[in-house]
Amino acid sequence: MIVQVLVEKTISLDDLAARAAATFANQFGRPARFVTAAPGRVNLIGEHTDYNGGFVLPMAIDRYTVVAADLAAKGKVARILSCTVDEQVEIPLRKGKADALPVWTSYIRGVLDAYDGEGIRPVPFDGVIDSTVPLGGGLSSSAALEVAMATLIEAMSGSQVTPVRKALLCQQAEHEGAGVPCGIMDQFSSVLCQAGHLMLLDCRNQQTKMVPLADPNYTVLIINSNVKHELTGGEYAERRQQCEAAAAALGVESLRDATTQTLEQHQSRMESILYRRARHVIGEIHRTTCAAEAIGTARWEEVGRLMFASHASLRDDYEVSCAELDILVDLAERLGSERGVIGSRMTGGGFGGCTVSLVQTSAAQEMAEAICGAYQKETGIEATAFSTPPAHGAKILLPQATARN
Repeated sequence: MIVQVLVEKTISLDDLAARAAATFANQFGRPARFVTAAPGRVNLIGEHTDYNGGFVLPMAIDRYTVVAADLAAKGKVARILSCTVDEQVEIPLRKGKADALPVWTSYIRGVLDAYDGEGIRPVPFDGVIDSTVPLGGGLSSSAALEVAMATLIEAMSGSQVTPVRKALLCQQAEHEGAGVPCGIMDQFSSVLCQAGHLMLLDCRNQQTKMVPLADPNYTVLIINSNVKHELTGGEYAERRQQCEAAAAALGVESLRDATTQTLEQHQSRMESILYRRARHVIGEIHRTTCAAEAIGTARWEEVGRLMFASHASLRDDYEVSCAELDILVDLAERLGSERGVIGSRMTGGGFGGCTVSLVQTSAAQEMAEAICGAYQKETGIEATAFSTPPAHGAKILLPQATARN
């Protein structure tokens, strides 16, 4: 059996922006006056802790969603072509659901409504969306779209909210537009992350601390299982409700306030499923702060141990992994530090998507080929892999004179 391993390369942000601008000119017959970009993200550790008021440790990736646009002379709609799904739509600017529109437009609808609520009223415009963020891979393609659109609205209107407020408005867009009760991590990452750094985010008080990850000897390797997931299927909301029920059973406002000792004292009075959900969240919050400290002091063996423990907890206690993700993590763990693997875990909401691994840079290509090749032999599915440095958050690319963030 011949196994083909695809290690993805991506076009640069500049080239992606140029491609979107060229598509805009071809589609609408005039040059784009505005181009904005927002990255996807990968979470090194801290999964399903954000909506529990805990800590997360994400970074922006060098995969972006770009919007090229221009104001329209008249009308009451935004005409938008999405290159990622090859669809053009007209989205009414005024608030209200348009059931006949494709699902992906609900994220844009949410952003338009959120900014309208801030007094920044959307104006008629034409736009083209292009992206290198994988869809359905757990790398926050939805947040990248929301933040790129929010950045466009600010550029076109000349009105700007604070970066934190922008992230919160995009979270609101996902809640109200798409109906996904996500925490703040995805949008905060796409707006606030800095190149060369992880971001330790306290999801309770919204404070951030940048953790350098600039050692050229270590690389973040992302492997897409190419098993798709849909968080709108109800599993995400169900986990959130279970966490709220577990917190109530423990007598705390959120699981951020609970300790392992408190949980064990209440175990006999809790439903088993609520106990396990709480055990994951409480343990994951602790693992995340420990990992940030260990990275800051280059204790790589400890970082790896924490990442593998995180995956086991997501698999067994939180039950959001799947067979394909488990295989990818197991393959990485079997290769071990001797072959250059520091740690590995599933990332994102779960039920498919990607794994994130910290590997030695010199071994990254070999690791990707070994893991993806073995995965295809075992599952018959062709995984895709890419490595990425910690990238920068959202930005205005055109007009350059107003670039910010």
